[in-house]
Amino acid sequence: MTQALLALSAGDRQALDGLLPRIYGQLREQAGRALRRERPDHTLSTTALVHEAYLRLVRLDRVAWRDRAHFFGACANEMRRILVDHARQRRAEKRGAGAEHVPLENALEAAQHRPGELVALDEALERLKGIDQRQVQIVECRFFAGMSVEETAEALGASPATVRRDWTLARAWLNRELSP
Repeated sequence: MTQALLALSAGDRQALDGLLPRIYGQLREQAGRALRRERPDHTLSTTALVHEAYLRLVRLDRVAWRDRAHFFGACANEMRRILVDHARQRRAEKRGAGAEHVPLENALEAAQHRPGELVALDEALERLKGIDQRQVQIVECRFFAGMSVEETAEALGASPATVRRDWTLARAWLNRELSP
């Protein structure tokens, strides 16, 4: 897979044809974990989320893919963006403007019924990005993609201890931001 990603980075579009069959199952698992945290009647299917994330990623022809961990970390980011875009659209259609603030622990549960909370979480993550980009990436991997500490560490090229520390700091910061 790393060879195919490196070839893709070098502009070999044929590498893409061989890549999808090898990673499709892993992408479905990642999307399934992300969607399990959404409301039961979510209109996006696992397949739709995988396809949308994959299409967004392969369009990024200027990305210098390092390895599979880098690719799956980027997938977590894209899946988050897709789910947030979907929540924004749903909120605009059904709820009107104005995001409610909730604690991080309740954000995913609340997002099942009120997409505004997912949008509020995304807005808080955008503010955190200005402070610490790695903490945002850790939240994306752990919270949105359901990755373990070890998987997150591999995806970001960090140690598990660093991931645990930054995960704790990011959760504390987000809890403060999302509190009323």
